[in-house]
Amino acid sequence: MRRHTLISILVLVAGLALTAATVQDEVTQAEKAWASAVVKGDHAALDKLLTNELIYTHSSGLVENKSVYFGKLKAGTLKYESIEHEGITVKAYGNSAVLHCKVRLKGVSDGQPFNVYAVMTHVWVKQGGGWKLAAHQATRLP
Repeated sequence: MRRHTLISILVLVAGLALTAATVQDEVTQAEKAWASAVVKGDHAALDKLLTNELIYTHSSGLVENKSVYFGKLKAGTLKYESIEHEGITVKAYGNSAVLHCKVRLKGVSDGQPFNVYAVMTHVWVKQGGGWKLAAHQATRLP
């Protein structure tokens, strides 16, 4: 009986670990899809990756909602030339996950070039069967 209980517990723990690994992989892939869509200007793909309630806090401290952030990308007043992640970690919490990393963001905003090295936190939520970005926070690093 004790052996059966131990085996059941081990199977449960292995299953939970596998689920966490799957979420981490899915969120990391969603993160890469976000970066790719932003850099390529793939607005259809990006629209599917953002929640309607998006809170986007730039490294400058400027806070925007989805319509403002997305509108600037569509209009070309905000253009990312590259997004390079370093040391991505993902912590899953049910139907949400927090992604944390360092990131190099290069591009042009309102005609002014930027080259920002920052620490970034993204909050991803599972909606409609896929992972969507609900919040972005970047803080400049020296």
